[in-house]
Amino acid sequence: MGTAPTSREPIRGGVRSQAKQTAVVLFASFAVFGLVFVNMVDPYGGASASAGFRTGGPLFGADAQRMTASGEYQVTVSNESYSVELKPEQQESTAASSGWAPPAVTPDPGSAQAYAAEAVAARGWPGTEFDCLVALWAKESGWRVNAYNAGSGAYGIPQALPGSKMASAGADWETNAATQVEWGLGYVQGRYGTPCGAWAHSQDSGWY
Repeated sequence: MGTAPTSREPIRGGVRSQAKQTAVVLFASFAVFGLVFVNMVDPYGGASASAGFRTGGPLFGADAQRMTASGEYQVTVSNESYSVELKPEQQESTAASSGWAPPAVTPDPGSAQAYAAEAVAARGWPGTEFDCLVALWAKESGWRVNAYNAGSGAYGIPQALPGSKMASAGADWETNAATQVEWGLGYVQGRYGTPCGAWAHSQDSGWY
């Protein structure tokens, strides 16, 4: 008489498979929960490479980031800064905005240069400095006492900006070449040291 087949083995195998699937689901659920929990407690826990990781920066309102190395050395990285030097001709002119106009006067470049030669010598500068001055103001104004730049308001032989600055050298700054030369030489000396220094800057930048 043969033995009838039993159905217990398939049932046992099915129970084992179902238990295994349940364990996998539970393990995956705990893993996901753990990952979410860690990120809630410390969002940067998995992102930092070292204990010195810093969350600040330009986006967080910090001005600089600091990194300390071993020993007594320290490197500080900060935002770059720069300064801009504005070309004088681009500055706002009070003369131009007020509607000021140059007076009617006949310029005499030769006489202006003759006076300037004596003024340069009186300052103890050599003849080469006068040569630089001649070139500088020939470029700026042609040595004309009434040279006027309507766009910027620069005026006179040295092209003072605005022209009324030359009043510090004399009330006749609008028409007197000597007054303009004296003011111009004072400006050149104070800003560039010598006429040749001003001429070199003018050649490099197009202005002085």
